[in-house]
Amino acid sequence: MEDNIKGLINREALFSSETEDYRFPAEPDADDDVILHMRTGKGNADHVYYVEDNAEVEMTKVLSDELFDYYEYEITVGTDQVLYHFKVVTGQEICLYNRLGATDEAQQGFDFKITPGFHTPEWAKGAVMYQIFVDRFCNGDKSNDVETCEYVYIGRPVQRVEDWGKNPSAMDVGYFYGGDLKGVWDKLDYIKSLGVEVIYLNPIFVSPSNHKYDCQDYEHIDPHFGRIVKDGGRLVDEDATDNQEAKKYVIRSAGRENLEASDAFFAEFGQEIHRRGMKIILDGVFNHCGSFNKWLDAEEVYKQSGDYEPGAYESKDSPYHSFFHFYDERDQAWPRNAAYDGWWGHDTLPKLNYENSDKLVEYILNVARKWVSPPYSIDGWRLDVAADLGHTSEYNHSFWRRFRQAVKEVNPDVLILAEHYGDPASWLEGDQWDSIMNYDAFMEPVTWFLTGMEKHSDSYNGGLWGDGEAFFNAMKYHMSRMQTNTVMTAMNQLSNHDHSRFLTRTNQMVGRTGTMGPDRAGENIKLCVLREAVVIQMTWPGAPTLYYGDEAGVCGWTDPDSRRTYPWGSEDLELIEFHRYMTGIHKRVPAFRKGSVKPLAAGYQKIAYGRMYEDYQAVTVVCNSPEAQTMEIPVWQLGITDDMILGRPILSTEDGYNAGIMMYRVKEGILKVNMPSYSAAVLAPGPRIFIRLWIRGLRTEWERKSRNRKQESGDVQGIHRKIDRELKGRALDGGRY
Repeated sequence: MEDNIKGLINREALFSSETEDYRFPAEPDADDDVILHMRTGKGNADHVYYVEDNAEVEMTKVLSDELFDYYEYEITVGTDQVLYHFKVVTGQEICLYNRLGATDEAQQGFDFKITPGFHTPEWAKGAVMYQIFVDRFCNGDKSNDVETCEYVYIGRPVQRVEDWGKNPSAMDVGYFYGGDLKGVWDKLDYIKSLGVEVIYLNPIFVSPSNHKYDCQDYEHIDPHFGRIVKDGGRLVDEDATDNQEAKKYVIRSAGRENLEASDAFFAEFGQEIHRRGMKIILDGVFNHCGSFNKWLDAEEVYKQSGDYEPGAYESKDSPYHSFFHFYDERDQAWPRNAAYDGWWGHDTLPKLNYENSDKLVEYILNVARKWVSPPYSIDGWRLDVAADLGHTSEYNHSFWRRFRQAVKEVNPDVLILAEHYGDPASWLEGDQWDSIMNYDAFMEPVTWFLTGMEKHSDSYNGGLWGDGEAFFNAMKYHMSRMQTNTVMTAMNQLSNHDHSRFLTRTNQMVGRTGTMGPDRAGENIKLCVLREAVVIQMTWPGAPTLYYGDEAGVCGWTDPDSRRTYPWGSEDLELIEFHRYMTGIHKRVPAFRKGSVKPLAAGYQKIAYGRMYEDYQAVTVVCNSPEAQTMEIPVWQLGITDDMILGRPILSTEDGYNAGIMMYRVKEGILKVNMPSYSAAVLAPGPRIFIRLWIRGLRTEWERKSRNRKQESGDVQGIHRKIDRELKGRALDGGRY
């Protein structure tokens, strides 16, 4: 790297973040002392200021290495949120630095943020997760399979699909393949072998659909996923349009013996997952329920059972009347009052009426408490359409505050993660959700850059395809709307149950199964582009979350085609091994779990970025071009010096991947890499002793000071001078390893 130009700020050298390298502790509590750092080019800044509420305080230079100067300022936080940025002055030039990076003007809404007391679970930061749509994963117990004509769903009898490999139909919700929790249990060795640390299950509570987002009973696991110990009763006729004769379904789904047996099985299932060192997240659908729900009982399943209180559909005097909003409250509207509010107008999805029912609120909070408590002890809730709950924004936020308090009182390490589209900032202030399914700050930018496709495969944008600058701009903007601890715990997915499979998007074909047919979802796909995406997924901040079957080469248009069965016996074994190798890299490099991210290079069909954490750095390079590219990457921005050698543990190519180690030498701060067509690589140097020792000393000092806050603490710099002297005495220069 050339020397800094006198009088000009080297903006590429500027860096700070909300990770513990630049803020310690990264997640402070009220009344904590917090040490903040700002990095500049060595000898490049005349003054560096900490700026809060338009007030600025000059920071102190506490450390210099071969490339950079590090400035420090210490604050004591109270109970209020702290918003801050930095100001760098060199000669006549002034530059500000915030979550978006270097800027000439203050940018409201993009300051660094401290929220005292806001902690996201450590286990979730960078955790490898695996999402399972249970009906389509594995059939471990055929005795609990939904039978053809067992009941009527949306006007027609349900169907049992005998051919496991059959693609879903356009009207798929009433077709069942037989996947269950026993099937997941049977495949835990396989799941564990993928490097998975967390299993996320789509809804498993009692429900009449295969997706189970229309809950019938929040208090119990669906016996069709659990255990059926009592059976019997008749099926409905092939031309039935209601459930008046669905006796078998009444016994199976509402019978106490089956519900209790299924709950007990789930408790054993969860214990087995925990025994294997993994965690489990359940899907909570609390905005709406289903018309089958026992509180409404529009299908009269529970009326037939005779063991339950009347539903609000049947009786105005139902104890659950207040759980729903009825447009017709006249006495004569009952029984069978169908004039209730449905989510988006769907009568199969009655919206829950929280504002007018304290009883409903407490009921749902008790449900949330139940499943995070022993013997079930789930580790997290994924919240479906969480921003839609309630009828006003004010109430929505109020409810989630109560929800967080309820589950965190049972287990502070429970993860609260919401499905959300759009700006999530107001829910991620430390008092509601921990994080989100990361569409805006992961799935969409990756999809646009690598394929030019929208995540449903509903449109193509050639202007965004391959635009590296747009990729980083989108990432930086949307990540800045989240605090860093929420970014680290966000589900980074390439596909899921609501969107098309990423592998299908690589064919750059607009369509759905109803218009194109299922076979075309697998035409002209590019495995090489999927491998590029996986490399990004495993090296970008957040929790990389595999959607079952993606690792095996499953294709599919958007819902319902994205819910194809796992192809046991016909998997793409090489692709599975590639995923295993990448999860291994992700888990072995600490920077990928908790490190800062820094864009390094962007062009047409190519990007490079770095991750930094303590003494670890890593570089990810992606070439999405059909032509080979030579990329020159300024790795000096990560603190990588010319005496370092970078090892490349993975290179994906158009034809496969190379897992052998290749060494690269940095020259003048630049890493020169020849990238084949449709390729991605990860590179990492050895550890840097200087920074490691500095950070350790810094933390030791902070811990000492925290034990005695009343003690004078004006010698913070002294500890750094001491470390510096010690290092010099040992003739360590910070660049060798």
